[in-house]
Amino acid sequence: MGFFAALREDVATARSHDPAARSSIEVFLAYSGLHAVWGHRLTHLLWTAGFRLPARLLSQLLRFLTGVEIHPAATIGRRLFIDHGMGVVIGATAVLGDDVMLYHGVTLGGKSRHHRRDEKRHPTLEDGVTVGAGAKVLGDITLGAWSTVGANAVVTKDAPPNSLLTGIPATIRPADPDATESARGVVYDA
Repeated sequence: MGFFAALREDVATARSHDPAARSSIEVFLAYSGLHAVWGHRLTHLLWTAGFRLPARLLSQLLRFLTGVEIHPAATIGRRLFIDHGMGVVIGATAVLGDDVMLYHGVTLGGKSRHHRRDEKRHPTLEDGVTVGAGAKVLGDITLGAWSTVGANAVVTKDAPPNSLLTGIPATIRPADPDATESARGVVYDA
């Protein structure tokens, strides 16, 4: 996918998830979560090309500008939407599939003080996972495709696809398809 096609896709994704988005130009200019994702694409390219210090410095500048901290080593799929963005943290070994949605205050973090540099210590979110505001997903765990994490939940265990995770510590149960769609906030034109 070309650069401009990817930008259009990201703007369309934001507009489809946020009923407050009035125009594509507004989304393009004013959505910090989108700016953080675009910045991550650049820092990730630098990181994988071996320019680690410039990647980290740029990621810290982006953190200052957007309120979203994404480590340059994190692997992120297509159409990530970060709603509001402020306070989101995505750790170095996190892996996000396509169509993931994160609300403000989400942490995708590690939970071990003792680790090796090459060890995976952050979560994997498969395609279509939605993580509610303030939720913490911690450690080398996997959340199955199209799962939903409730606001302020603390998740430290794997979950199968189509799960609903709520509470502290999170309990896992099958997700109702309507609840999953509602959590994603998809806007349909009338």
